[in-house]
Amino acid sequence: MEFKTVLFYAFAVILVVAAMRVITARNPVHAALFLVLSFFSAAGLWLLLKAEFLAIVLVLVYVGAVMVLFLFVVMMLDINMDKLREGFWGYFPLAATIGVIIVLEMAAVLLRSFWVSESQVPAASDTIGQTKPLGKLIFTEYVYAFEIAAVILLVAIVAAVALTLRKRKDSKYFDPAQAVKVKASDRVRLVSMKAESTRNAPAADAAADGQQS
Repeated sequence: MEFKTVLFYAFAVILVVAAMRVITARNPVHAALFLVLSFFSAAGLWLLLKAEFLAIVLVLVYVGAVMVLFLFVVMMLDINMDKLREGFWGYFPLAATIGVIIVLEMAAVLLRSFWVSESQVPAASDTIGQTKPLGKLIFTEYVYAFEIAAVILLVAIVAAVALTLRKRKDSKYFDPAQAVKVKASDRVRLVSMKAESTRNAPAADAAADGQQS
């Protein structure tokens, strides 16, 4: 048995065990960590299949962004697991049916790939998922689609920032640029006033009261 085959079975066993622990772990934080482990194992399988781009995307996008966000949200929220498990058996038949359908579809795809001989597989399939051939396709044949997707993402980012920084009447807001431009003379104003004494104030009040009476 080749070392590559040993690695495949090792990653596959870890992936299956981690996936089972995701749905059986009672602690949501532990379930999220097992899901991270399953993603890493799947990335190892992609590397064995010479699809390093898919493996890198799986690690960077799902493990580095999505799962870390899920983990922080789960750790910050006070989740009552008893309420979440109340309707578990009510949804179990539908979930089991969907699971069986997914397993049958995957089995059909795998069996079809086993039946096809290696001579019938196109030679270009060896390069699917690799970084260099994918980069050539993106920047040659699909360059316009790639640019359109980039513009759409840029517009979405600008719109999100504009919606976040918009002025609202019920929120306090100041312009940092205007705050930086302010000079000392604009903040402090010196006013010249005559000095006044309050020593003779009681006598003056008494005289004013006597005149009124």
